[in-house]
Amino acid sequence: MSDVRLVLRSRRVLTPEGERPATVTVNGAGRIEDVLGYDAEVPPGVALEDVGDDALLPGLVDTHIHVNDPGRAEWEGFWTATRAAAAGGITTLVDMPLNSLPPTTTAGNLRTKREVAEPKAHIDVGFWGGAIPGNVADLRPLHDAGVFGFKCFLSPSGVDEFPELNREQLSAAMAEIASFDGLLIVHAEDPGALSAAPQKGGPAYRDFLASRPRSAENDAIALLIELAERHGTRVHVLHLSSSDALPLLAKARADGLRLTAETCPHFLTLTAEEVPDGATEFKCCPPIREKENQDALWQGLADGTLDCVVSDHSPCTTDLKTPDFGTAWGGISSLQLGLPAIWTEARRRGLALTDVARWMSEAPARLAGLGAKGAIAPGRDADFAVLAPEETFTVDPAHLHHRNQVTAYAGKTLDGVVRSAWLRGERVADHGVPTGKTGRLIERQAA
Repeated sequence: MSDVRLVLRSRRVLTPEGERPATVTVNGAGRIEDVLGYDAEVPPGVALEDVGDDALLPGLVDTHIHVNDPGRAEWEGFWTATRAAAAGGITTLVDMPLNSLPPTTTAGNLRTKREVAEPKAHIDVGFWGGAIPGNVADLRPLHDAGVFGFKCFLSPSGVDEFPELNREQLSAAMAEIASFDGLLIVHAEDPGALSAAPQKGGPAYRDFLASRPRSAENDAIALLIELAERHGTRVHVLHLSSSDALPLLAKARADGLRLTAETCPHFLTLTAEEVPDGATEFKCCPPIREKENQDALWQGLADGTLDCVVSDHSPCTTDLKTPDFGTAWGGISSLQLGLPAIWTEARRRGLALTDVARWMSEAPARLAGLGAKGAIAPGRDADFAVLAPEETFTVDPAHLHHRNQVTAYAGKTLDGVVRSAWLRGERVADHGVPTGKTGRLIERQAA
């Protein structure tokens, strides 16, 4: 215990073995030294942070965030995004490769991203690469440069510099990624199913929902399963909205395919029935669906068909959220609110904080291969989120730290107040206020 520099104590520590009272010691390298009994002795001269009945969770890992910096930093930037993340208990994020200029589709563009991010990171930041038409030769160099995997779209992304892949291009990318055992992460909506759906603009949410049918997700996932079986590629389905696809995913995994899937707080806590007409802060693609669909997604989490819950924080400037669902930018801003939003609904459904920690920390860390993250256990990074699970608050957009205070959660009362966040034993947020820039840029760890 001679190298211990900090001790945290709580009656509710979320460990891989479950929730228990414990004392967690942190060494000089910012790693967890040990997880001891609640009454363990604190070494002389070592700082003690006793959080009492507040819960000590592993710092959240959010593998689906659009930071948009550089190029569209007026939408969001690394300084504001990482501050909002810290205030919400997120200590590690992995940035998506699109909506920035340039997109992360070459090793050179990755270097540009890193140069911009490094002086602004309040938490640890990693990067996904992008798979677009014509960049198959760039995939291995990006992998070697440390990206965590490769994102692609099967339907238009919404930005011209990041086009979708057709079937042949997708197959070629999957074959290349499989050759070095990389990971493909996919926005899975089939363009044929979308074009066949009624495309009607205007303020009515029911019209927007009809334009993005469940069949678009289902058909795209069926294609991914077919090609994953052919090439042996590791595939992760992003932001699953259609519960109809759950049996497809479950069967593919039972058949031995290396297929994982995520969903998002907005799909688990918001429903189509509650979206007012013209309220495009609720617009995202794929869309927020009906309550019965939401119930099935929760069942998919409970039975393990869905692996993790991540934000898909996709912000924009206020003017892009026009009242027309056909033209408004699609994206939900929720970076700071994911943990309380999920905890509010999870506890209502009789689920535990241990489940939330698994979905929002352990599983995303495993997806990205971040062996030092995702658990309160000896040898892991001393990354923590301290949550007051019994307290409530009402969402005021003015108190959010992301750049444009647009959110679908405005006015909602949520359970669980994030008291603080810690990165490698350093406090990075205190009662909703970020404390300073201590983050690092992280890379995929070699197998």
